[in-house]
Amino acid sequence: MPRATILTATSYRRMPWKNGGGETVEIAISPEGAALSAFDWRISMATVATDGPFSIFPEIDRTLSVLDGEGMSLAINGRAPVLLTQTSDPLAFPADVAVSATLKSGPITDLNVMTRRGGWRHRVERIVIDGAVTLGGAAGTLLVFCHRGALDIAMPDGQASLAEGDTLLLRDAAGMSLEMDGRALCYLITMDAA
Repeated sequence: MPRATILTATSYRRMPWKNGGGETVEIAISPEGAALSAFDWRISMATVATDGPFSIFPEIDRTLSVLDGEGMSLAINGRAPVLLTQTSDPLAFPADVAVSATLKSGPITDLNVMTRRGGWRHRVERIVIDGAVTLGGAAGTLLVFCHRGALDIAMPDGQASLAEGDTLLLRDAAGMSLEMDGRALCYLITMDAA
């Protein structure tokens, strides 16, 4: 049976970056309360205000999306830089290789999804909702992060409403469909045990 939790923007946990260079807003982590060295998966937001290297997370895969700001270029493991903006598809890359960020023009805020390699795998989709839409085949764990706008979500066991900045966390959701209605820019994060 799916288990739904609404995580409100005011409930997110603020903490310093692993490398001390900024602040992270933690949306959700599993297991709950896990240390940065011991999580299975973690969803967070961060403001990047200066150019510089990313923290290294051994055995972690990550996907990054730009939520606000003009964007940043990421040089991943010595490859040519990739420009990531608010309209870019989410970018997946290993979190245990050298990554350096160069801001395009001023600070940005990003959405960061991380899973422990070998134990979990994830996918992030940027979705614009304009009216009613049905999404099917949910993963074992599903999060809907409402970045802008508002959204009503109908599920087999009830309904949820998300305001700007809120997140729906669904566990044991494999094969489930969600009916969404509203006008919103959302990020759909699906995670399964590997």
